[in-house]
Amino acid sequence: MANEIIEAAKANMQKSAEALQRELGGIRAGRANAGLLNRVEVEYYGVMTPLNQMAAITIPEPRVLMVTPYDKSILKDIEAAINMSDLGINPANDGSTIRLVIPQLTGERRQELAKEVGKYEEEAKIATRNVRRDALDKLKKQEKAGEITEDDLHRFEKDIQKVIDDAAKNIEQIARDKEKEITEG
Repeated sequence: MANEIIEAAKANMQKSAEALQRELGGIRAGRANAGLLNRVEVEYYGVMTPLNQMAAITIPEPRVLMVTPYDKSILKDIEAAINMSDLGINPANDGSTIRLVIPQLTGERRQELAKEVGKYEEEAKIATRNVRRDALDKLKKQEKAGEITEDDLHRFEKDIQKVIDDAAKNIEQIARDKEKEITEG
């Protein structure tokens, strides 16, 4: 039972790292990245649909994203959705595809983005600490109920601490990689 709690905590901490990667994928770093469009949704037959499900997104050049819709009739809707998103990139519609040219980042903007990465990193670390707290609470309840001994509780607490330390290292590495991408852009 206690091992299941530790495994569940490990899985939840991994989900925090994956969520961080998704969030950081949406940060523009001065080069084309299809992940920038992950949060863009287009109304298609009355349903909000993710752009990546209704168009091919390619990177023909290092600073250019090309969006080729599977259904050409929705080209204007895609263009409008990109304009309404928080990307800050003006789409160029040539009648069959949409090109997004990623502008070079200024030094000031790079610093702002690096701070944003730090904010997302801290949110992920908070999420892992919450998972640790919940797991420890469950273990303490088991100890009070007599399901595990006090020695087992201390051993499991050490195991959970190792899991959170590994998760924190992983989160820090993900954030450092993104900061490096932003600053070297």
